[in-house]
Amino acid sequence: MALETRTYRVEGLSCVDCADRIRAAVEQLDGVEDCDVEVGAGSLSFRVTAPDFDVSPVAKIVDHTGHNLLTSPDAPKRADGSFLGFLLASRQTMMMVLAGGLTLAGLSLLALGVPELVWVLLFAAAIVVGGIGVGRHAYQEVWAAHSLGMNSLMVIAVTGAMLIGEWAEAAIVVVLFSLGEALEGYAAERARGALDSLLDLAPPVALRLNANGATEAVRVVELRLGDRVLIRPGDRVSVDGLVLAGASAVDQAAITGESVPADKTPGDNVFAGTINTFGALTVEVTHLAEDTTLNRMVGLVRDAQSRQAPVQRFVDRFARVYTPAVTVVAALAAVVPPLIFGQPFWGDEGWLLRALEMLVIACPCALVISTPVSVVSALTNAASNGVLIKGGRTLELLGRVDVFAFDKTGTLTEGKPVTTDVVDVCELRGTDLHCGLAYAAAIESQSSHPLARALVAEAQAQQVPVLTSEGVSILAGRGLTGRVNGQQITVGSHSYFDAEVPHAVHVCSRAQQLAEQGKTVMLVSHDDEVCSIFAVADTPRPESTAAIEALRVAGMRTVILTGDGQDVARLIADQVGVDEIYAELLPEEKVAAVSALSDEGWTVAMVGDGVNDAPALAQAAVGIAMGGAGSDQAMETADVVLMGDDLRQLPSILKLSRRTNATIRANVAFALAIKALVFALAMMGSATLWMAVVADVGASLIVILNGMRLRR
Repeated sequence: MALETRTYRVEGLSCVDCADRIRAAVEQLDGVEDCDVEVGAGSLSFRVTAPDFDVSPVAKIVDHTGHNLLTSPDAPKRADGSFLGFLLASRQTMMMVLAGGLTLAGLSLLALGVPELVWVLLFAAAIVVGGIGVGRHAYQEVWAAHSLGMNSLMVIAVTGAMLIGEWAEAAIVVVLFSLGEALEGYAAERARGALDSLLDLAPPVALRLNANGATEAVRVVELRLGDRVLIRPGDRVSVDGLVLAGASAVDQAAITGESVPADKTPGDNVFAGTINTFGALTVEVTHLAEDTTLNRMVGLVRDAQSRQAPVQRFVDRFARVYTPAVTVVAALAAVVPPLIFGQPFWGDEGWLLRALEMLVIACPCALVISTPVSVVSALTNAASNGVLIKGGRTLELLGRVDVFAFDKTGTLTEGKPVTTDVVDVCELRGTDLHCGLAYAAAIESQSSHPLARALVAEAQAQQVPVLTSEGVSILAGRGLTGRVNGQQITVGSHSYFDAEVPHAVHVCSRAQQLAEQGKTVMLVSHDDEVCSIFAVADTPRPESTAAIEALRVAGMRTVILTGDGQDVARLIADQVGVDEIYAELLPEEKVAAVSALSDEGWTVAMVGDGVNDAPALAQAAVGIAMGGAGSDQAMETADVVLMGDDLRQLPSILKLSRRTNATIRANVAFALAIKALVFALAMMGSATLWMAVVADVGASLIVILNGMRLRR
């Protein structure tokens, strides 16, 4: 039987050592396999061997580390408010506040010159009150995780400081360390809070319409498929559904990133979490509450947060070597100079104190937290702007892309043909009924072919007379024929007319000119007289030119991969500014084209609809699918999903990826530089224990805050 995987949120998790302790302890529980704790995502996942597994022991383990396990989607979350509120929300942080007060009192009495015993007792009380949690975590590190983590190193450092009589410094170290842990947890939780806030966009209550038209307020989770709900003007849409009645404009920025509200009429889809503006809508529920586009977006981003970027895996491997290496150096520094060179061991200038300072520097927290917080912030930023990026690896790769390959139809173009040219060539001018567009629309209204719909739409746009057709039949895939107002009307391709319907040289020449522009040409005749030439083409999206130009400015090479002919591909490429075309490609040839570009050393991003282009998207370094808000398949298959179907998001995510990579590099370099500086000062005897703690905690906080800048 397949094992069930369970995933929970761990509130406030920012400490790598805490994650290791939780992982080690949970893996020892009966019925648990393959436990994984992700600091960046703040998540705990494991596989269970029995469906009735009791999660309460897991919650207890997490609670012992000073965190809170959210065991259900409806579990209350800590408010994303002030830092003071965060401190007062748990027993451990409140004890840290008390320890801080005791330490300040001790420092005040020390400055006033009161007897030593008084202020030593105050410092000792601060160490005990503030250090209970640190000591418990150190015990868990050694006996559960079998590692020498930050808490263990801190206990050693504080104990050593007390042994050499540095009571004030020991108390300050305990308070600063606990304060730093709280600051890191608060900052990390705020970084994740932006993603949770997306879910808060969907209202928990909907107005369900009964059979008699009356409304009743019900919880959204109680709605079933086919239920009808009323969305009033100004309301947030509560469900994913289909508009049955009403007309309005809906602000879909939370889902698609669109800045302009989208018009909604019967037959259109609406999404939970969007905002209805001016008109009431009656909507049929098409997705249950847990399966809305908004919920799936957030779920996919949470999954993505656990997919490490290559640089994150490197930093984790480096940290596993760095900490024991520095610990060994600190141990040697404590004993070698006194034993071999006669240097002092005790006292302010002694090598024991320097070694204790080095132990504090051995903590890799700032290094390890620098990458996941940056990635989480960037992924959340993208999601809030209507773009899903599937993990840190994809985010990092995006920054290295130098070729964007595009499918043509439905990606660079609208994906539906429109009439571009209507040329009147009729030589019989006796009546207005000799209108080729009216005749063509009457015949083509009997067909569902895209070219037929384009002609009918053009007739409607020009408000030509609505005529009735009779006896319409297909001309072997080359056109249609039928009777309109007693005349035989034929609508067909130029090749059909060349073979079957004689026409003047100038008509043939004009049709050929339009064909050479990459357009599909159709002719219309009444009886034996050719009266009109129509050209139909798939037109570029309005935003395609701006998007391609922005990519060109960013240094990108752009390519079209299409199954259409050379003329059509070249026409679109010229219109939108794409550099190169690969035309007349079968699906497998698109895959080969992407592979060939990769073999040349280019990092390729393939942009398509996520359905027909799935093989090419999979072959590319980064596969980008359009229109994820309307396609479950696109959301699941691509590395990146443009929910709003807007190519202008491509330059934005390229810039975001580059910013993220630069931020991670800066964070890692800063963390290493700070540690190297304090390590050197400690070796020279110019550092203090509290300075080492401030440097470590400060570095962690700075890299977290720097990573959080990517949320904007």
